[in-house]
Amino acid sequence: MLCHKPRSRESLFIQPLAIVIVIAFAGQAAAQSSSIFDRDLPSRGQPPIMLDGGSWTYLPPILPRRIMIHDRVTIRVDELASMTQEGDVQQRRTAQYNAVLKDWISLIGLKAIKPNVQADGDQTIQGQLQQTYRAQGDVEARESLALNIACTVADIRPNGDLVLEGHKQIRINENSWEVSLTGVCRHQDVGPDNVVLSRNIANLKLDKRERGQSRDGYKRGWLVRLLDEFGPF
Repeated sequence: MLCHKPRSRESLFIQPLAIVIVIAFAGQAAAQSSSIFDRDLPSRGQPPIMLDGGSWTYLPPILPRRIMIHDRVTIRVDELASMTQEGDVQQRRTAQYNAVLKDWISLIGLKAIKPNVQADGDQTIQGQLQQTYRAQGDVEARESLALNIACTVADIRPNGDLVLEGHKQIRINENSWEVSLTGVCRHQDVGPDNVVLSRNIANLKLDKRERGQSRDGYKRGWLVRLLDEFGPF
């Protein structure tokens, strides 16, 4: 009759631990035998391994292209303008005057100056002036402009800065928009996609003109513009 001897708690713990150690050593030996570890480490005097020769995911950087005169550069315009102005002026003026001319003079050639008494009495002037002026103004304007415009390199400065100039016209039915842009930017501000942002352009001059039905709805007449220019009232 066979009888099984019960195992101790120490043997139940040691056997799984030994199996884990054997698997770990086997995995390390298999990893060191792969092709990654076939390369010998550079010895003294040899150049080190560069990133392009030791990485599988290395991508060479995109070098900036050389920009010449008359090349095309796209400008991404994203401008936001906001203005708020409030004004309140009050002015009040009151004046009273009473003037009396008591003595008149009479010239007798170049010899003498004599008093000249007025038969109907002294000349008097009396008046009162009241003036009130009040002005109140409240101006709030917001405008945003976002578009892409292709510009031409008009000139290249001695320090490498690019002088850009571009024009764009959009016409939809009876409405038309004309945009003109000039400015100066650095050569390194032009991205790999040949796009430069408007905030990186110095001496930016942006002119937008609108014509058509939408513009006629809120534009001022010539008489109103003339009155606003000279301000007679």
